[in-house]
Amino acid sequence: MQLSIDFTKGNGLVPAIIQDYKSGTIYMLGYMNEDSLQKTFETGYVYFWSRSRKKLWMKGEESGNKLRVKEVYSDCDSDSLLVKVTLIGNNVCHTGNKSCFYTKMGKI
Repeated sequence: MQLSIDFTKGNGLVPAIIQDYKSGTIYMLGYMNEDSLQKTFETGYVYFWSRSRKKLWMKGEESGNKLRVKEVYSDCDSDSLLVKVTLIGNNVCHTGNKSCFYTKMGKI
């Protein structure tokens, strides 16, 4: 697979929005480098680059709440990703919530 993602803008990382394939629910935002994106395509499960641990990790490797990839899109500038997934498990967020986006900041 030839990658056409521009990893240089983000010092080797690109943001990856994780969205439910059927419902459209946004589950989380993670960061991928070239290796994690390649591993995602090879395995069919979402892999990220952990900025704090400085290593690749598969979402759900400890919790069992894995993300099975259905589709991957790049944005118009080729510097961010949208990964549509099927959740295998009950939640995505480490807090136990289905989505990491559960804190409402207010109305505008």
